[in-house]
Amino acid sequence: MKLFRLLFPFLMLCVLASCSHQKSVVAGSKDGCYPLPGAKVISPYKNNRGTHRHTGVDLKTKPNDPIYAVADGVVTMSKNYSGYGKCIILKHADGTETLYAHNSKNYVKEGEKVRGGQKIALTGKTGRATTEHLHFEVRKNGKPVNPMPLLEKLSKKTHIK
Repeated sequence: MKLFRLLFPFLMLCVLASCSHQKSVVAGSKDGCYPLPGAKVISPYKNNRGTHRHTGVDLKTKPNDPIYAVADGVVTMSKNYSGYGKCIILKHADGTETLYAHNSKNYVKEGEKVRGGQKIALTGKTGRATTEHLHFEVRKNGKPVNPMPLLEKLSKKTHIK
Protein backbone atom coordinates (compact mmCIF):
# COMPACT_ATOMS: atom_id res chain seq x y z
CA MET A 1 0.00 0.00 0.00
CA LYS A 2 2.90 2.37 0.77
CA LEU A 3 4.32 1.76 -2.68
CA PHE A 4 0.93 2.62 -4.23
CA ARG A 5 0.80 5.90 -2.27
CA LEU A 6 4.28 6.78 -3.47
CA LEU A 7 3.58 5.90 -7.10
CA PHE A 8 0.01 7.28 -7.32
CA PRO A 9 1.01 10.94 -7.98
CA PHE A 10 3.41 9.80 -10.72
CA LEU A 11 0.76 7.54 -12.28
CA MET A 12 -1.77 10.38 -12.28
CA LEU A 13 0.74 12.65 -14.04
CA CYS A 14 1.23 9.95 -16.68
CA VAL A 15 -2.53 9.68 -17.14
CA LEU A 16 -2.91 13.44 -17.48
CA ALA A 17 -0.01 13.67 -19.88
CA SER A 18 -1.70 11.08 -22.08
CA CYS A 19 -4.70 13.41 -22.32
CA SER A 20 -2.92 16.28 -24.07
CA HIS A 21 -3.31 17.25 -27.73
CA GLN A 22 -6.64 15.51 -28.21
CA LYS A 23 -8.93 15.16 -31.19
CA SER A 24 -12.65 14.68 -30.73
CA VAL A 25 -12.97 11.32 -29.00
CA VAL A 26 -16.73 11.55 -29.38
CA ALA A 27 -16.31 11.22 -33.14
CA GLY A 28 -14.72 7.81 -32.67
CA SER A 29 -11.04 8.72 -32.68
CA LYS A 30 -8.60 6.84 -30.47
CA ASP A 31 -7.75 9.89 -28.36
CA GLY A 32 -9.53 11.18 -25.28
CA CYS A 33 -9.34 11.79 -21.57
CA TYR A 34 -11.42 10.38 -18.70
CA PRO A 35 -13.35 13.30 -17.13
CA LEU A 36 -12.73 12.37 -13.48
CA PRO A 37 -9.69 10.15 -12.89
CA GLY A 38 -10.15 7.55 -10.15
CA ALA A 39 -13.94 7.96 -10.01
CA LYS A 40 -16.54 5.25 -9.68
CA VAL A 41 -20.08 5.28 -11.07
CA ILE A 42 -22.57 5.86 -8.24
CA SER A 43 -25.68 6.31 -10.40
CA PRO A 44 -25.94 4.77 -13.87
CA TYR A 45 -27.58 6.09 -17.05
CA LYS A 46 -31.39 5.83 -17.19
CA ASN A 47 -31.57 4.86 -13.52
CA ASN A 48 -35.12 5.56 -12.31
CA ARG A 49 -35.11 8.58 -10.01
CA GLY A 50 -38.68 9.08 -8.91
CA THR A 51 -40.45 11.06 -11.62
CA HIS A 52 -37.64 11.19 -14.20
CA ARG A 53 -34.96 9.06 -15.79
CA HIS A 54 -31.32 9.84 -15.16
CA THR A 55 -29.90 11.37 -18.38
CA GLY A 56 -26.23 10.76 -17.57
CA VAL A 57 -24.00 9.03 -15.05
CA ASP A 58 -22.81 10.24 -11.68
CA LEU A 59 -19.11 9.80 -10.97
CA LYS A 60 -17.88 10.01 -7.38
CA THR A 61 -14.46 10.89 -5.98
CA LYS A 62 -13.70 13.59 -3.40
CA PRO A 63 -14.88 17.20 -3.05
CA ASN A 64 -13.08 19.66 -5.35
CA ASP A 65 -11.37 17.00 -7.47
CA PRO A 66 -10.42 18.29 -10.95
CA ILE A 67 -12.75 17.59 -13.88
CA TYR A 68 -11.20 17.31 -17.35
CA ALA A 69 -12.63 17.85 -20.84
CA VAL A 70 -12.96 14.47 -22.56
CA ALA A 71 -11.96 15.97 -25.94
CA ASP A 72 -11.32 19.25 -27.75
CA GLY A 73 -14.37 21.47 -27.97
CA VAL A 74 -15.95 24.88 -27.50
CA VAL A 75 -17.70 25.92 -24.30
CA THR A 76 -21.34 26.61 -25.21
CA MET A 77 -22.45 27.06 -21.59
CA SER A 78 -20.71 27.72 -18.28
CA LYS A 79 -23.14 28.89 -15.62
CA ASN A 80 -25.65 27.93 -12.97
CA TYR A 81 -28.29 25.83 -14.72
CA SER A 82 -31.32 24.84 -12.65
CA GLY A 83 -31.01 21.42 -10.95
CA TYR A 84 -27.61 20.89 -12.59
CA GLY A 85 -26.08 23.67 -10.48
CA LYS A 86 -22.81 24.99 -11.88
CA CYS A 87 -22.66 23.36 -15.27
CA ILE A 88 -20.48 23.28 -18.38
CA ILE A 89 -21.48 22.11 -21.86
CA LEU A 90 -18.82 21.51 -24.52
CA LYS A 91 -19.60 21.13 -28.22
CA HIS A 92 -17.15 18.90 -30.08
CA ALA A 93 -16.15 18.90 -33.76
CA ASP A 94 -18.66 16.18 -34.70
CA GLY A 95 -21.54 18.12 -33.09
CA THR A 96 -21.73 15.89 -30.02
CA GLU A 97 -21.98 17.71 -26.69
CA THR A 98 -20.67 16.69 -23.28
CA LEU A 99 -22.15 18.09 -20.07
CA TYR A 100 -20.39 18.36 -16.70
CA ALA A 101 -22.64 19.33 -13.76
CA HIS A 102 -22.81 20.01 -9.99
CA ASN A 103 -19.38 21.65 -10.13
CA SER A 104 -18.09 23.68 -7.19
CA LYS A 105 -16.10 25.88 -9.58
CA ASN A 106 -16.06 26.34 -13.35
CA TYR A 107 -12.72 27.36 -14.86
CA VAL A 108 -13.91 27.97 -18.42
CA LYS A 109 -16.15 30.60 -19.98
CA GLU A 110 -18.71 30.49 -22.78
CA GLY A 111 -17.06 30.73 -26.22
CA GLU A 112 -13.68 29.48 -24.99
CA LYS A 113 -11.93 26.70 -26.91
CA VAL A 114 -10.72 23.84 -24.70
CA ARG A 115 -8.37 20.92 -25.30
CA GLY A 116 -9.01 17.33 -24.34
CA GLY A 117 -7.46 16.78 -20.93
CA GLN A 118 -7.75 20.45 -19.92
CA LYS A 119 -8.99 21.06 -16.37
CA ILE A 120 -12.39 22.73 -16.74
CA ALA A 121 -13.98 22.51 -13.27
CA LEU A 122 -13.93 21.06 -9.75
CA THR A 123 -16.40 18.51 -8.36
CA GLY A 124 -19.10 19.91 -6.12
CA LYS A 125 -22.67 19.48 -4.96
CA THR A 126 -24.45 22.45 -6.51
CA GLY A 127 -28.00 22.26 -7.87
CA ARG A 128 -29.98 19.23 -6.70
CA ALA A 129 -26.90 17.19 -5.75
CA THR A 130 -26.76 15.67 -2.28
CA THR A 131 -23.06 14.74 -2.34
CA GLU A 132 -20.01 15.95 -4.24
CA HIS A 133 -19.79 14.25 -7.62
CA LEU A 134 -19.69 14.82 -11.38
CA HIS A 135 -22.89 14.36 -13.37
CA PHE A 136 -21.65 13.57 -16.88
CA GLU A 137 -23.80 13.44 -20.03
CA VAL A 138 -23.22 12.89 -23.73
CA ARG A 139 -25.76 14.44 -26.10
CA LYS A 140 -26.23 13.79 -29.81
CA ASN A 141 -28.61 16.05 -31.72
CA GLY A 142 -29.57 17.58 -28.37
CA LYS A 143 -30.72 14.28 -26.87
CA PRO A 144 -28.91 12.38 -24.09
CA VAL A 145 -27.30 9.09 -25.08
CA ASN A 146 -25.67 6.45 -22.90
CA PRO A 147 -22.23 7.81 -21.90
CA MET A 148 -20.94 4.44 -20.65
CA PRO A 149 -19.41 3.25 -23.96
CA LEU A 150 -17.37 6.47 -24.13
CA LEU A 151 -16.37 6.27 -20.44
CA GLU A 152 -15.37 2.62 -20.78
CA LYS A 153 -13.27 3.44 -23.84
CA LEU A 154 -11.60 6.35 -22.03
CA SER A 155 -11.08 4.26 -18.89
CA LYS A 156 -9.21 1.62 -20.90
CA LYS A 157 -7.15 4.22 -22.75
CA THR A 158 -6.04 5.99 -19.60
CA HIS A 159 -5.81 2.82 -17.50
CA ILE A 160 -8.32 4.13 -14.96
CA LYS A 161 -10.84 1.65 -13.59
